[in-house]
Amino acid sequence: MHARFAPVRDCFHDLFTTGRETGAGLTIWYDGEPVVDLVGGGSAGREWRPDTLVNVYSVGKPVAALCLLMLVDRGGIDLDDPVAEHWSRFRTPATVRQVLSHTAGLPAFPVPRPAEAVADWALLCADLAAAEPEWEPGSVAGEHAWTYGHLVGELVRRVDGRSVGRFLAEEIAGPWRLDLGFGLGAADQRRCADLSYADPGWPARMLGEPGSLRARAVGNPAGGLDLAVLNSSLWRGAEVPAVNLHGTASALARLYAGLLAGGTLDGVRLFSPELVAEATRVQYDGPDLVLDRRACWTLGMQWETDGSWGMGGIGGSSAWADPERGYTFAYATGRLADHDRVDELVEALHSCL
Repeated sequence: MHARFAPVRDCFHDLFTTGRETGAGLTIWYDGEPVVDLVGGGSAGREWRPDTLVNVYSVGKPVAALCLLMLVDRGGIDLDDPVAEHWSRFRTPATVRQVLSHTAGLPAFPVPRPAEAVADWALLCADLAAAEPEWEPGSVAGEHAWTYGHLVGELVRRVDGRSVGRFLAEEIAGPWRLDLGFGLGAADQRRCADLSYADPGWPARMLGEPGSLRARAVGNPAGGLDLAVLNSSLWRGAEVPAVNLHGTASALARLYAGLLAGGTLDGVRLFSPELVAEATRVQYDGPDLVLDRRACWTLGMQWETDGSWGMGGIGGSSAWADPERGYTFAYATGRLADHDRVDELVEALHSCL
């Protein structure tokens, strides 16, 4: 911990002393080096450790996207290929680029499914393949809240042969030494922190108006906001890449450090600088029908007006790179609440730069 960043440490500790946080990790890289690496709290009587894994919701979307983008980089698939060129029964006339940038028109699974369906990859992908798009692909965006990982992951599987979880483990997490994954085995599940609500009304707030596009996008399959499901081996062992990456803040900050350096980390190049530049360029800027606000989407990430790119997840976890200021930031929490904790940590960080 660099003394220069003591205000960040103090802010992190204050979250626990005031009861706003119960278990979390925070890692920041600055100028190519880790300068903050903190953990605190715990859950179910277990102390939060540097190797504690936690579900970070949509923070995993860019991670899933990177698996497909690696295949683009290798020439196995092109960004402007129609999805149906690689997925024969896929009816929506969307391109790979439109899938990656949340403009494909399939923000919700079309058939209501129970929580158990999260373990049935083939069923959910068949639902998507047969679906009618909600809008003309490319015309507008809507965060593909639960569907994104199946759209991206099925393309990875069809081009490469491996599931997106296995691909991530073997091609990205392994070479860059990242402690994160989709579809955890029993040993890794034992390292997971349980999630908890800061407020019992949190799930209803996240769903939004009953019957709305957001509610359909976030509420199907059932159980994605239910602690009994989220803290179960069913959820942790399944691959739901849009929303169930389990990882550490340290791994996420390290991943973004590699991207910020043009695709090379500790001498290991996984992505070309050209691919990273294209992946972090704004592909869509306009209204988002699920978020109900303006959004700037890159190929898998949100781009902010200060030039940073990355992703936050409902519940408060977040990870991104800020090229202008030269840092990467990752916060992974087990306490499902709003993003005000991250806002305060960033304010403390910016005061140090």
